[in-house]
Amino acid sequence: MLNIGWFSTGRGEGSRGLLRFVQERINRGKLDARIQFVFSNRAEGESQGSDQFFDLVNSYDLPLITLSSTQFRKSRGGRFAQHREEYDQQALNLLPDYRPDVCVLAGYMLILGSVMCRKFHFLNLHPALPDGPIGTWQEVIWELIETRASRTGAMIHLATEEVDRGPVVSYCTVLIDGEEFGDYWRDASQNNLTGIKADQGEDYGLFKLIREVEYQREPYLLIETLRAVAGGEVIPGPGNLLDAPGETRSAAVPHGLCLDAAIDRAMAEDGLIRVPN
Repeated sequence: MLNIGWFSTGRGEGSRGLLRFVQERINRGKLDARIQFVFSNRAEGESQGSDQFFDLVNSYDLPLITLSSTQFRKSRGGRFAQHREEYDQQALNLLPDYRPDVCVLAGYMLILGSVMCRKFHFLNLHPALPDGPIGTWQEVIWELIETRASRTGAMIHLATEEVDRGPVVSYCTVLIDGEEFGDYWRDASQNNLTGIKADQGEDYGLFKLIREVEYQREPYLLIETLRAVAGGEVIPGPGNLLDAPGETRSAAVPHGLCLDAAIDRAMAEDGLIRVPN
């Protein structure tokens, strides 16, 4: 059984949705795993979004550990980055009895310090392909529109001290140039992108559609990645990835596992797509 540590700020529906997606599949026997604990850098009563997240955690009877990064920063003064290692150590002091095989960063809004990266193996979801744009998901989508990309996707990489640069564990691809996108791309080509950003921002039709088709696959990428880790197909190690015999995998498969086929099957089982025979 795979033991999972879950780290999330719990700001909104996306964070709740990922936890719900994974836990319910664990409950249904779709993943041989358990979530050992949930850690959040917000405290109860700090915001409505995180309180709703905590309610969800409690409904699954999962151990919940919190340490408010906002209160911590205020008590120390200055920028949080100056105290990141101290905060992470205090967080670890609250988790002495847990030995997760892997930890998931699911809407965790803090950058991990070295002390945390050395303690646990963290999987981080990034909403772009391994060779795609970097930055926030909003920045990724605007770059896709600007470069008239024909595909996008998401990847899961091993979190290291170098932000967004850890070895890639897995990825999935999404086409964004089919018939469904035709009118939107024509509109984008006929209008100035700077003006679109200023006038419509994230309400722009093409922006919303790209986010929708990519976002739909993110939970499936996470669950199939956890299944691959549980099955020993890929093993997170100290700053690197190994295969079952213990050999370094990152050099041989630099872009990670392509999980498109597994994700298509899972989405078809849930009635979200049709897979040709």
